[in-house]
Amino acid sequence: MDQAPAKETTVAQPRKCSGEDCPNDAGALQCPTCQKLGKEAYFCGQDCFKRNWSTHKTAHKAQNSMLANLNLTHPKVVSYPDADGHFNPFPAYPFTGSLRPVYPLSPRRTVPDRIAKPDYAGNGIPQKFVGRRKITILNKEEQDAMRKVCRLGREVLDIAAREIKPGVTTDHIDKIVHEACMERDSYPSPLNYCHFPKSLCTSANEVICHGIPDHRPLLDGDILNLDISLYHGGFHADLNETYYVGPLAAQNAENVRVVETARECLDEAIKLVKPGALFRDYGPVIEKMAKAKDCQVVKTYCGHGVNRLFHGAPSVPHYAKNKAVGEAAPGMCFTIEPMITLGSWKDKTWPDDWTSVTVDGRRTAQFEHTLLVTEKGVEVLTARVEGSPGGRVEMPKAVEVNGDGEGGEGDGKAKTNGDGV
Repeated sequence: MDQAPAKETTVAQPRKCSGEDCPNDAGALQCPTCQKLGKEAYFCGQDCFKRNWSTHKTAHKAQNSMLANLNLTHPKVVSYPDADGHFNPFPAYPFTGSLRPVYPLSPRRTVPDRIAKPDYAGNGIPQKFVGRRKITILNKEEQDAMRKVCRLGREVLDIAAREIKPGVTTDHIDKIVHEACMERDSYPSPLNYCHFPKSLCTSANEVICHGIPDHRPLLDGDILNLDISLYHGGFHADLNETYYVGPLAAQNAENVRVVETARECLDEAIKLVKPGALFRDYGPVIEKMAKAKDCQVVKTYCGHGVNRLFHGAPSVPHYAKNKAVGEAAPGMCFTIEPMITLGSWKDKTWPDDWTSVTVDGRRTAQFEHTLLVTEKGVEVLTARVEGSPGGRVEMPKAVEVNGDGEGGEGDGKAKTNGDGV
């Protein structure tokens, strides 16, 4: 989140500075984001505000999120529960596509005391911001720890992917992922990270990322991204894949185009990773391949360092003409995770303050690996293994739709209804 300039307001009486461990009285300087949220946060000066921004901004998500406390209330425009007690919590919201959230969310799943937890597990606010701008170089023992947690992450993703089929809910997949993490003495990294309520992200159809598992049954023809992260032995793993739901999904040419383009974009970018490779050089390769398939690259989100911190330096943009600084060196761990769209690359966020969707409602796909830079190149720590579900799908042949044998879009693609919804 970019820092917004602080605004001055009139303070009626002295108050303490909101800066962490700051003993000074607050001045007239107030956080502008807190003002919009109806929350007071005064600072003693601009320098103190800037110094505390990385930790202070996490309070905005907790304050703004309807999910910070799962005791949801019905909005003024009411979506009445169906026979199963399910409802749309945002009935007045102008959704960009056909997908709708299906609430209430199931209760937050518990983690036993025996499992080591990251610093944010209790209050939802990551505390370890020191050194986030410095890229960590892992020693041999730390690299082995990353190999282990990433192997566990691959196991959990494969277990979850085998549950995908029409009629299954993403809440069920969340339960499977949570239990698989517990069996491996691992903490599901997304759980309570900045108050995220579930153990993985499930992003279907027009959802770019950060989809919250709920009670919507998957449909034959959907595409679904599962984003898995584990915390084990003091380190995080991070990986995701997009899967076809049911036989109709892989027969839809638009589904195949966006999913396989995203897969190929990641594969081509990984080929560049080696000592000395610039972080800004992956984006041009990804964008060139995406545009060759008439797709676009989301610019809002990027790859990131991952090790003892869930998200850290470096930042790895996926688009051309980016201004990322730095280069890869042996011992670095980071992700590359391009998000590819059929239409506009621009995104919009649902009122849950998490679910990011395409502004035009068209479909999107993503793939992610955690990578370790070695002396000679790169090791894909979260690589697929023999028996991993999913995998490449060939573009379906043209579908005859009328008497003269014309294809659905006149270019060898199967006929679709929008994006196959």
